[in-house]
Amino acid sequence: MIHKNSLEEAITAFFGNDLRIVGRHQVYGGDINRSFRLTLSDGSSVFMKSNTPKNLSFFGAEAKGLEALRQTGTIGVPDVIGMGTDKNMSFLLMEYLEAAPRLESYWEVFGRELASLHRADCSHLSEGGRFGFSEDNYIGATPQKNTPMTSWVDFFRECRLLPQFRMADRYFDSGVRNLCTKLLEHLDSYLTEPEFQSLIHGDLWSGNSAPGPDGKAWIFDPASYVGHYEAELAMTELFGRCPDRFYSAYNEVTPIDSGYRDRRDLYNLYHLLNHLNLFGSSYLGSVKNILSRYA
Repeated sequence: MIHKNSLEEAITAFFGNDLRIVGRHQVYGGDINRSFRLTLSDGSSVFMKSNTPKNLSFFGAEAKGLEALRQTGTIGVPDVIGMGTDKNMSFLLMEYLEAAPRLESYWEVFGRELASLHRADCSHLSEGGRFGFSEDNYIGATPQKNTPMTSWVDFFRECRLLPQFRMADRYFDSGVRNLCTKLLEHLDSYLTEPEFQSLIHGDLWSGNSAPGPDGKAWIFDPASYVGHYEAELAMTELFGRCPDRFYSAYNEVTPIDSGYRDRRDLYNLYHLLNHLNLFGSSYLGSVKNILSRYA
């Protein structure tokens, strides 16, 4: 990881002394950071995210997630160029993805490559337990706890649901709090331990994948950790479900357990709680419906 005290230093460290930044154009999209396409003196481009200096930790966590995903060699992930601070901002520099037209088999390839990602060896990423990550990171703007644990059910209880329940307590009455307690106490009645560990993107809704220069799906903006592949599949169904042929192709590489659909909404409770905590009470009804169903 190239960590520098200025944009120019990061560019020089990665590309050499011959290149410099000659243009900056804002790219719109995303709620947390500002994004830019930087043009270099040879006509090439890099992608930059920026935030305040105090939020540099966002970019450090994102870079580690991207590098972990990229190292599997299973699916398109932008290369990390560098990060650091420059005057009144922190920044993350990445490969700029020029989108090519989608392959006719875009969704089938995406499904197979995501399943291959979930099959890749990731045991080195959660030392001290089967599930978790080398450090905590973020889900959107919310801190995400990744303490390694040997049990997936325990990890999902202690590192996913419980922190979100605590943050959302101001929205809950005593009845909802009782449902939360009951669900946490009986979580092993609903979730199963996976046959294998999976490195997952962690926030794979429709806005965090797009066609890359090869016409295949590339993934970005991760909240990565080692977990259960079902949690990833559930997220792909939450905000804009992928076409059926994506899931059929995924199933060719990793057969999807018949009980997955019974667990899907419980996995997505985590993301709905996070949206409740980030964006407010419009998500409370969805949270309560899922709690009532399982608890």
